[in-house]
Amino acid sequence: MGARSFKYLYDFGDGWTHTVKIEKTFPVVSDFNDPVRLDVTGRCPHEDVGGSWGYKEFREALANKTHERHDELLEWWSNADYDPTAVNAATLRKSVDTLAANWKRKSRKKA
Repeated sequence: MGARSFKYLYDFGDGWTHTVKIEKTFPVVSDFNDPVRLDVTGRCPHEDVGGSWGYKEFREALANKTHERHDELLEWWSNADYDPTAVNAATLRKSVDTLAANWKRKSRKKA
């Protein structure tokens, strides 16, 4: 049956490890091997935010204008309306399509 989940290391510097759970597989379709995003829940933390402790402080600081690091992190992030549950489906679709185009096997010309 194969693996039902795998680990994905995101942002090597901060060491975020995500577990991707395979909930359903589909039969192979001839001539179709592009990656497909079926669903998503939430967003990944911003890169270089400082691991889980930095991410917690980042969220607290953006949400609280009196937090000592609010202005600093707001300037770094440049968006006070950070919502970890908000997902931009169009941007994700474009990213997956770009990956699919880059991963396509190039046909070899026989000499």
